[in-house]
Amino acid sequence: QVDLVESGGGLVQAGGSLRLSCTASTRTFTPFTAYSFGWFRRTGGEDIVRVAAITGNDNSANYFPSVRGRFTISRDNAEHTVFLQMNSLNAEDAGVYYCAAWANGLLNPDFWGQGIQVTVSS
Repeated sequence: QVDLVESGGGLVQAGGSLRLSCTASTRTFTPFTAYSFGWFRRTGGEDIVRVAAITGNDNSANYFPSVRGRFTISRDNAEHTVFLQMNSLNAEDAGVYYCAAWANGLLNPDFWGQGIQVTVSS
């Protein structure tokens, strides 16, 4: 069983937009609002950063500084889906994006998606 499935990645020109989706298993993440979700990016090597995160209880969101104002994380609790709207993309945004989840109040993810590639062309 795959708990988190990402979609929406691909190739985009610099300045363009992409919307990533993460569909979460209803079997695993019930109640959905008990979980926080985040998007992480890996760019070469082993470096990985948390790009954005959103809590389950109050939809509080936070962002990595370089994406603040350009990226928006949101969630549809009824559809068990989390989104990452990415605007004004640049080369530094490229990488493999992972959806991750953890119980509200915890610090580190317990669940990871398989990742999806985002490529930004100049």
